[in-house]
Amino acid sequence: MGRAKADLAWHGSTFLYRTSALLRRTVDGPVVVVAAPGQDLPDLPAGVEVAVDPVEGLGPMQGVAVGLASVADRVESAFVCSTDMPFLHPAYIRRVMRALAETGADMVLPWVNGHRQPLATGYRTALHPLITRLVGEGDLRPGMLPKHCVVARLDDEILLRDEDLRRLDPRLDSVVNVNTPEDYADALARALPEITVNGHAVRAATLGRAATSVVLNGADVSPDPRLPLVTGDSVTVLED
Repeated sequence: MGRAKADLAWHGSTFLYRTSALLRRTVDGPVVVVAAPGQDLPDLPAGVEVAVDPVEGLGPMQGVAVGLASVADRVESAFVCSTDMPFLHPAYIRRVMRALAETGADMVLPWVNGHRQPLATGYRTALHPLITRLVGEGDLRPGMLPKHCVVARLDDEILLRDEDLRRLDPRLDSVVNVNTPEDYADALARALPEITVNGHAVRAATLGRAATSVVLNGADVSPDPRLPLVTGDSVTVLED
């Protein structure tokens, strides 16, 4: 990309704000951003935690280990993703985490369009010592972990058996990431999510407005103008 992806602009927000805020509105547990040593992060949503990776340059699995370790005393499982997934949908996150719970596996490994997705999936937090050991032995590849633990594989067909995911993200764009300036330009050019505001169909990527009270999908939320919206959301703005 030629620059840090975390602070790339995304429709009035940033990649990192969008991803972390989306997780905040989707999961019940803590949301943690893993930062490199000395990394200057852009603004984060209220309540999002930061865990600093003590070692630079060991790749994404080292970051996964740090993130899992930071929450292992509070939760048994965690959804792990990279920051550069601007089309990540809550329906995908819920589908993956449900598979982790139902199968009892150590991790689930989605294969979307023939590509494995180790950075868009669910892990048992107890895996962090194993990942740390493997990284310390020099095995930095994201694909190394399935050789050492119990894995549940989810291909496109299995993922899309979920009615909500099939309706809201039928192409599984949730796993699309942005690696080049061309990818970034293409992502920005895509149509915004289709939502409803007070019963009217509109397209918007963020809440983008302040109000005394805002209801999102039936739940009261803080009127954060950078709160990410996704296809299928229903927003009700309540007057004073």
